[in-house]
Amino acid sequence: MSALALEELSALAAIYCEPDACEVLAVSETHGITFRIQISVKELLDTDVLLKLLFHLPVNYPSTLPDISVNSDQLTRAQCMDMKDKLLEQAKKHLSEPMVHDLILWIQQHLKYVIKQSATVCNEKTTLSKGTSAEDGIWMLLLHLDHMRAKAKYVKTVEKWASDLRLTGRLMFMGKIILILLQGDRSNIKEYLILQKTSKVDVDSSGKKCREKMISVLCETKVQSQHKRFQTFEVKEYSTLDELQKEFETAGLTTLFSEFVPPLLK
Repeated sequence: MSALALEELSALAAIYCEPDACEVLAVSETHGITFRIQISVKELLDTDVLLKLLFHLPVNYPSTLPDISVNSDQLTRAQCMDMKDKLLEQAKKHLSEPMVHDLILWIQQHLKYVIKQSATVCNEKTTLSKGTSAEDGIWMLLLHLDHMRAKAKYVKTVEKWASDLRLTGRLMFMGKIILILLQGDRSNIKEYLILQKTSKVDVDSSGKKCREKMISVLCETKVQSQHKRFQTFEVKEYSTLDELQKEFETAGLTTLFSEFVPPLLK
């Protein structure tokens, strides 16, 4: 990783020094740096919007563009994706120079316009036919399960649901971590979630069949061009975190891994 990236991270930590404002998630010689910046920004009606900006600086940064993820409880997923696209457009203008602080300043100044533009585009899309709906295309879902008592039966059930709903992806085991990563039509993704939450897929401590109550939806988003499509659904075991990380990286999901998997180890 470059000295420029480390210097930039140090400067950002000094600027955003309030609690939870700057959180370093991972620093690696081989994978780069991942950190989250949390800022409050004024939008159109002068209400505060809390933005969580996740940056992954690759080893070759700033010669290579950073991966960026935008999240906010006050914005729609479409608005967050639109904001991410705008930030990546700005990032291209700063290639080969430290850029994160400039990108943060840019979004602070332009958030209200991005939201307004995103809302206009969204309204236009609602007048189009269902065939060109914003929800069309392939979606992705990342789930975290707390445990599986009846593992063999549980795995077989998940495989059947994925097959029936034409979903691809991975059921991943690494130590005590259990993740389900699915790709497919949005309607099928939603149907899977209903099955997962309402069916008796496991057993409780007394051996009685029970519904899954210890499940977390870590991420639900549209598959982007940089994401690799899984061709099949597979059950895989990983002996190390690095092996699990490589699975995500191969699929173009480095940012997804960095944002959601390391916190599960705490």
